[in-house]
Amino acid sequence: MATFNKYQNGVEVLVTTANASTDVFKFALTNTAPNAATHTQLADITQIAAGNGYVSGGPAVAVTGSETGGTYTLSQDATVTITASGGSVGPFRYVVFYDDTVAGDPLFSYFDYGSSITLADTETFDIGAASTLFTVA
Repeated sequence: MATFNKYQNGVEVLVTTANASTDVFKFALTNTAPNAATHTQLADITQIAAGNGYVSGGPAVAVTGSETGGTYTLSQDATVTITASGGSVGPFRYVVFYDDTVAGDPLFSYFDYGSSITLADTETFDIGAASTLFTVA
């Protein structure tokens, strides 16, 4: 089970700049520990190398925003699958959620899988649906 972590900067971006209805959100993979206090944009993390089924910047994810009792939540609409093709993907330990539309590609949250993962050719990695990707209270 992955551990959810929120970037501190993400709150400001969500309430001032991001648009859950129109922006493109993505998952980037990294094997270097993110720093939620100091990292603010995609360029601050070290992504794994592109190739064999992983594209630089990662796959897009469809999201839905909702508000209940003063808490706004961005949730994932469907499972995103990464498939290794023609070789391995990784290693990676962290899946970083960010906004690819807003300038600078601001970071919102990341999931820590606890240990590094490498996908062998034809193996898949699912980033599960119905996950909370970010909350603001």
